[in-house]
Amino acid sequence: MILTVTPNPSLDRTYEVPSLDRGEVIRASGERMDPGGKGVNVSRAVAAAGRRTVAVLPLGGAPGALVADLLDAQGIEVAPVPVAGATRSNIALAESDGVLTKINAPGPELSAAEQELLLETVREQSREATWIACCGSLPRGLAPSWYADVVTRAHASGARIALDTSGPALLEALRAAPDVVKPNAEELAQAVGRPLATVGDAVKAAEELRGMGARAVLASLGADGQLLVEDAGTWFATARVGTVRSNVGAGDSSLAGFLVAGGSGPEALASAVAHGAAAVQLPGSVMPTPAALDPAAVTVTADVPADRELTEPVS
Repeated sequence: MILTVTPNPSLDRTYEVPSLDRGEVIRASGERMDPGGKGVNVSRAVAAAGRRTVAVLPLGGAPGALVADLLDAQGIEVAPVPVAGATRSNIALAESDGVLTKINAPGPELSAAEQELLLETVREQSREATWIACCGSLPRGLAPSWYADVVTRAHASGARIALDTSGPALLEALRAAPDVVKPNAEELAQAVGRPLATVGDAVKAAEELRGMGARAVLASLGADGQLLVEDAGTWFATARVGTVRSNVGAGDSSLAGFLVAGGSGPEALASAVAHGAAAVQLPGSVMPTPAALDPAAVTVTADVPADRELTEPVS
């Protein structure tokens, strides 16, 4: 079972529009409403892969109730933590050329009692978990060290933990030695405090994160591919992709693919890239089923192209 923890979940509305014109009435050609938050998306992708998952998340108000209903309809077990504030609602505008504009609300502030209940719920649910995926930003009220506390408790219970967050929360958690961290290029550059211009720059940054405590680094480089840096070696993977419809949740789908394939080694990296590539070709934050995957489109190599310039260098 893969347990996910989403401290700041959301109700996500995605609208497909031809283009954005400020001050004009824009008519959407399609719309979706999905339960959101990075950990929630990981659970959705794990469930789509046919594996059991439990989602721990604070929920409040009508949006929170709707998130729980939507997850239940997708066969995902929910371990809700009731909170006084209403779950946030986010909006994504997907243009026909693949450009995505997101408007994310801040979410409720968690009280001290709600914070402790969230930690206790994670502890209770982690007993059967092979992996715990902690994902996303922290809501107001939680200290940057909160993820570090979860990592420490997860290891005490014998579970492995994957972490997908950024900024101070990531840096604090590295000290607790998470089993794998999954930054994108921008988050990787922010963590090491310098720009990334090439794949080699990203490899060096990932190695620095390992030096700071991460046992493995699964780094997404957007259209350029993904890196996996761990004790057993370093691998680079890419995939052929057709039409990009939406990248909402693609990174979360990728992490799910990595975990369901074991969470280490080149085979897990190939699964991560296949899941991410399939997700960007689907509307909104739809998660790919096994039938949507194209493993033959994925290339994994230990011969990392260090000199390759990133399509979108990070300053």
